[in-house]
Amino acid sequence: MSVKKGWITLYGNWLVGVDIGGTTIKMAFISQEGRIIRKWEIPTNKNENGKHIPSEIAKSINLHLNELGQSKDKLIGIGIGAPGPVNVQEGTIEVAVNLGWDNFPLRDILQQETSLPVVVENDANMAAIGEMWKGAGRGAKNLICITLGTGVGGGIIVNGKLVHGENGAGGEIGHITSLPKDGLICNCGKKGCLETIASATGIVNLAVKELACAEESSRLKEYYNKYQIVTCKQIFDSVIEADKTAMRIIDQVTFNLGFALANLANSLNPQKIVIGGGVSNAGDTLLTPLKEHFAQFTFPRVSEGVELVIATLGNDAGVIGGAWLVKDVLMNKIKGNLVPI
Repeated sequence: MSVKKGWITLYGNWLVGVDIGGTTIKMAFISQEGRIIRKWEIPTNKNENGKHIPSEIAKSINLHLNELGQSKDKLIGIGIGAPGPVNVQEGTIEVAVNLGWDNFPLRDILQQETSLPVVVENDANMAAIGEMWKGAGRGAKNLICITLGTGVGGGIIVNGKLVHGENGAGGEIGHITSLPKDGLICNCGKKGCLETIASATGIVNLAVKELACAEESSRLKEYYNKYQIVTCKQIFDSVIEADKTAMRIIDQVTFNLGFALANLANSLNPQKIVIGGGVSNAGDTLLTPLKEHFAQFTFPRVSEGVELVIATLGNDAGVIGGAWLVKDVLMNKIKGNLVPI
């Protein structure tokens, strides 16, 4: 039995998740239960202010449908995430500097290119939804997801719904001011944002500053003196080796991150805080000191109810979150929906 309305046929069909990054666009066909059927990537074409991105997404979807011997009727809709503030109601990207977009009507263009319904969301929010549905946040309806990568992104979910705020800027965790007096200038123009401290870039910047004046001898110090550069991974690896300078750097990072997350938790009382992004690959080397600092600043009742965990979906979080959005936003609008969320 199937349920039809307009261009959508529900039963047995697939969801499409699309995650637009500055270098690549990740895409996947996903079952209604959240199983990835096929996933792939294409380069992000930023020529002419990114105007070719929707058409290239559409062509790639058609190509992979053909390879699988399926028609467009197999697809229910597309959930797509992009960096920057999103007007969810209009389906527009208000600004995405890295892509060259300014009030870009992504939903309308992609719907025209694909003849499929489209839901547009901020990429960090989409990753948060993915972790809630099938990742480390599974089972939690109140959670905070923070991604520590080149920058710091975030998504806040309350009662199973994303917090967008008044004009789409809800969940900008990376721009919580952590060091208002002594911090570095952030790309947003403010000083001392969490992004300048807890991102991979911020950690390296802290390390360079610390290593330039550190008196302790260590392998990390020797490497820096020789090459005048270190990586985020080297810093965490040096913590495992009990390098005092590296331990001091990561203590600064986790203190500021723990302080920011504790204040968010005190306001929101979440069940889980999911830590993702490339920096989270450090695992317990990051999580153990983070939990200690987090506990310092958390209201006891809040602390009892929350669990800090490392994200589990990796690069799949965004496309899985996009698929969930198709279920939540599109399928729930169709009377007689046969597939429960």
